[in-house]
Amino acid sequence: MAATELLRDLPVTARGVRTRASLVAAARTVFERAGYLDARLTDITKEANCSTGTFYTYFDNKEQIFAAVLDVAQEDMLHPGMGRVRDVDNPYAVLESSNRAYLTAFRRNAKLMGLLEQVSHIDPAFAKLRRDRAETFISRNARAIERLQAAGKADSSLDPLLASRALSAMVSRLAYSSFVSEEPGADGNPVPFEDVVKTATQVWANALGLEGDRG
Repeated sequence: MAATELLRDLPVTARGVRTRASLVAAARTVFERAGYLDARLTDITKEANCSTGTFYTYFDNKEQIFAAVLDVAQEDMLHPGMGRVRDVDNPYAVLESSNRAYLTAFRRNAKLMGLLEQVSHIDPAFAKLRRDRAETFISRNARAIERLQAAGKADSSLDPLLASRALSAMVSRLAYSSFVSEEPGADGNPVPFEDVVKTATQVWANALGLEGDRG
């Protein structure tokens, strides 16, 4: 996900990979605790139990390690691992399982997604990173819509890319409002996770004219 200017080459040794991963994990803890602006490199090195010199072996600045943290979160959200689908031939069941996996991963990374939103408004490099992240999901979803159309299971009159942009944006903002800003439901209480999954899935399915048992 991260722009190349925000990431250095990965270490070539197993020890280097482990040390870098430890720094990234420590940085995530610090960023989620203190926020991006208030996080200090000394906080990260203290959390990782390493020296400042070790930090600079792998990263040039706070921007680079924040990008590395986001890169790990991106992988988690792109490949969250779907649960068992009750009927793999039922496109609605597959969509529901996919949305559940994505929304679970988003909730797991909610603090980072909130930080990315904030930082993207003040740093052009992270604004681009945020756009690139969105395009990655849009492209993947567009391919999925094309496959459904080719199989005769979705409305073939829809432009798959435009449909993906609309529906991906819907799910992204729904996830953000539910898990980052934690906006309440109509009853004033937090929105239950299952309601978020159900709503996202029904809107997707209705928009695509998706066939399949919704029971």
